[in-house]
Amino acid sequence: TGWDDWLYDTLPNLDFSGKKVAVFGVGDQASYADNYCDAAGELYDLFKANGATMIGATSTDGYDHEESKAIVDDKFVGLMCDEDNQDDLSEDRAKAWIEQLKGEGMTV
Repeated sequence: TGWDDWLYDTLPNLDFSGKKVAVFGVGDQASYADNYCDAAGELYDLFKANGATMIGATSTDGYDHEESKAIVDDKFVGLMCDEDNQDDLSEDRAKAWIEQLKGEGMTV
């Protein structure tokens, strides 16, 4: 797809040194428990490999999934939302994450 071309052909050639980057993902942890929000983990890996300072890691507490590429050091690499199973939690999670990002030096 065009997205895959950009993700794996263009993004690896960009320099993010000195840039703060935060990623988020949306997924269905019940139906895709074995790969919940994997794309966020792939984005994290690519940005980090190109020099970005990654910010915005969040707790995995309160989620019910088996595996995810979006987990590094027992935390999600950013904000993960499940609009299918936990839509009632997304707004508060997003608000808390924005405050966290501000505390980590991102201008929002």
